[in-house]
Amino acid sequence: MHASSPRDGGPALFRLVRHWARQWAPDVVERFAADAPPVWTVPNLFVIQAIDGAAGDEVTVADVARQLGIDRSVASRMVAEAVRDGFVVRSTSSRDARRAALTLTETATGFLAASQAHQRQAFEALVGHWAKEDRDRFAGYLSRLADEVLG
Repeated sequence: MHASSPRDGGPALFRLVRHWARQWAPDVVERFAADAPPVWTVPNLFVIQAIDGAAGDEVTVADVARQLGIDRSVASRMVAEAVRDGFVVRSTSSRDARRAALTLTETATGFLAASQAHQRQAFEALVGHWAKEDRDRFAGYLSRLADEVLG
């Protein structure tokens, strides 16, 4: 067991990131349920989450790229895949006819809800044995950190 102090926060965070990158992402995140549709992929989920989390009344490919921290051309290919798979509708922007406005379909909101339920289950699997106050406090700190870092 590792000692807990404020100085250990950074190393602990990066140990967790390495764990998720190696263990959870390939084994757990690719499929949220055994009977999940084959289009329920991590790249599609990233696009859905980016559109859902973007600020403003009209979301563009540039917004998706910014949300995901990737090049616009990569975001454009990911969005095209999400459109093809029925998660996103592209329409002409009301502000600039050269741009596409992106909206989520009902299928996308269903996938997003399933992924969020999975994320809540994963959180509970990790800290469910903690006291409720500790779980709530930790969840609050994680949300605060995500909001501050990701906007």
